[in-house]
Amino acid sequence: MTRLRGGTVGVRFTILYAVVFLLSGAGLLGLTLLLSDVSMSRSVPAGGVPGGNPPAQDSLAVAQQRIRQLEDQLGAVHTQQSRQFLVASLMALLVMAVAALLLGRVLARRVLRPLRLITSATQRISADSLDRRLGVSGPADEVKELADTIDGLLGRLEASFTAQRRFVANSSHDLRTPLATMRASLDVAVAKPDPPASTVALAERLRTQLDRVDHLLDGFLVLARAQHGPLPDTAVVDLGGLIDGALSERAADVQGKRLRVTADLRPGTAIQGSPALLARLVGNVVDNAVTHNEDGGWIAITGSAGEQETVFAVETGGLVLDQREVDRLTHPFERLGGERTGSSGLGLSIVAAVAAAHGGRLALFARPEGGLRVSVTLPARSADHRATILPANVAGVPVA
Repeated sequence: MTRLRGGTVGVRFTILYAVVFLLSGAGLLGLTLLLSDVSMSRSVPAGGVPGGNPPAQDSLAVAQQRIRQLEDQLGAVHTQQSRQFLVASLMALLVMAVAALLLGRVLARRVLRPLRLITSATQRISADSLDRRLGVSGPADEVKELADTIDGLLGRLEASFTAQRRFVANSSHDLRTPLATMRASLDVAVAKPDPPASTVALAERLRTQLDRVDHLLDGFLVLARAQHGPLPDTAVVDLGGLIDGALSERAADVQGKRLRVTADLRPGTAIQGSPALLARLVGNVVDNAVTHNEDGGWIAITGSAGEQETVFAVETGGLVLDQREVDRLTHPFERLGGERTGSSGLGLSIVAAVAAAHGGRLALFARPEGGLRVSVTLPARSADHRATILPANVAGVPVA
């Protein structure tokens, strides 16, 4: 049912209707011409022959000649009428062919209108609005059966998404309790008088792994919240403040890798949405640029706000990457070449989910000269919020 609005099914239905109509008209025209070619009755006209009373033999010859003349005249008239009838019929058939195409198009639109409505309603339903239904009313025909089938599918999808979201949230919260218990046990073991050096070293290693697990669980919660949960109260947040806060959090790693960071943001560049999720979006993009960069590399950050959208981009140098592998980085746990750099593999998937939750999109480009460009496009803030910009520290990110 692709391209129902102006596409394949409607065109095929129109052509089929026109062809059937033309074939029927051509058959009717041929049958009419065939019946009109039946030999005409040629009975001798009754009565005498004009011009007196000639002898019988001369009268018979004159009568036969007159009959032949009448037959020739009738034949000429019949041929002319047949030719006129054929031309008129062809013209009428041509006019009706055009009318059949127009009428077929109208009928095709009428017949396919319920399917177009179903398609349009289905396209408006997303993962965040699975509670909506088509609710087609009318007789129990094939169209209503299709709509009811789609409604049943949406119901099963809604139940599946709800169960998945509940499982991720509950399991993430439940796992935090044993993690907290493990941390407390490590702190108690280390806090004892003169703990063995091996115990202290083991505690440090375990605490590092526990931090990684806690970070992974936090990523699960944010991902589930961005993909399937409603957005909290929205506000307009200063993009520059979010970037400064993210860079300040990674300042030690930036200095350790001797990275050169440049930022080019237009004044007043701001984004509208959930402050906490937007802070996580910017933080993950900057974290990805720092973590997956080479020593002595560079990071270029740009931001611009237009009438319709705001674009936030981060570029890094490095090795030449395969675009096909780069495209997979928006999926959870995907890493380039299966690399393990201490990251959870959820960073860019969270960025993609948060951008989609705000009506935006994430684009990843492998730079031809090497490195990666991460571009996030978000809708421009509404006119009602243009005068108020929330400071970045309100979003939970310190301002540098």
